[in-house]
Amino acid sequence: MFVYSASSYNAKVQYGDEFFFFKKQLIGFVIGLACMIAVSFLPYEKLKRGGLPALIISLVLLALVFVPGLSKSNYGATRWIGFGSFTIQPSEIAKYGFVMFTAAYFAKDIGRMRKFTGILPVLLAGIFICILIMLEPNMSVTMCVGAIMIGMIFLGGASPKTLLCICVPVLFAVPALIIAEPYRLKRLSAYLDPWASPRGEGYQLIQSLYALGNGKFFGVGLFKSRQKYRFLPFAESDFILSIIAEETGFFGVLLLFLLIGFVVWRGFRIARNCRDFYGYMLVSGIILAFAVQSALNALVVSGTIPPTGLPLPLISAGNTSLIVTMTGMGVVYGASRHTESVSPHKIYK
Repeated sequence: MFVYSASSYNAKVQYGDEFFFFKKQLIGFVIGLACMIAVSFLPYEKLKRGGLPALIISLVLLALVFVPGLSKSNYGATRWIGFGSFTIQPSEIAKYGFVMFTAAYFAKDIGRMRKFTGILPVLLAGIFICILIMLEPNMSVTMCVGAIMIGMIFLGGASPKTLLCICVPVLFAVPALIIAEPYRLKRLSAYLDPWASPRGEGYQLIQSLYALGNGKFFGVGLFKSRQKYRFLPFAESDFILSIIAEETGFFGVLLLFLLIGFVVWRGFRIARNCRDFYGYMLVSGIILAFAVQSALNALVVSGTIPPTGLPLPLISAGNTSLIVTMTGMGVVYGASRHTESVSPHKIYK
């Protein structure tokens, strides 16, 4: 509904069909629903052997982004591969490929997490994925994968000393990466004072803030957004939350994030009740990816962190993100159907 609302005017002007993005999203939803249902009937234990292949496929797809003829560029970034109008965004797939690898690797020997050398393969896998995504460039998904990596190591039971050894270099790496690229410095400047360049780097954030302000408590009404009339760039994708806020207001956004919070809470409960450590890590990783990306998108839209492109899972227009996320949720739902309720302490024993 909100993909249609946010994109109808732009789709009419650009493609001559106000339902253009809605139709694409509907196709993605149908495919995602089929994948979600199919995966939910598959016992999650059978995915254990696919950990390393999932990582390899993710790395290969990310590398194909840089192959001429296969890569697709847009707004100065090369983040897609495809043929004709059919495109795939490998970074969306790589997040879950990394989760599958990490869950399978740690499940083979729980004691690995007690030593830094034991988690080194996971760190290397995460770093390689982050480097390839960063070269696209896509700083937002890089941050998302980095947060998932640290989160899974934490959930796996790594010691505080190990976590500190990982987090400290990461904290120093983030400002270094921002300084290394001029466009990132411009975005940081726009975040600190968007009105310093209202027609340049600060434009998108200002338009997003206008949408949030216009919505007030109860919104201007469904389909009545003003910012979607080509004022707010990427209104149907990365900044769809701004349109939701404008049309439904503070309480609409509050309801949306209560639903997201329920999914996250329910997902971690399912992870806790899994009968083995692999299930616990796999489900936790999928839910962590969903939670991190949802939080980062909200922080970007509200101007809490520097603006960067990142879809709101299950809501933003974009078939790769929708299909992959729905498939991941199918794994979580399947785990809730195929597991017995056990004490979380039994997992470690």
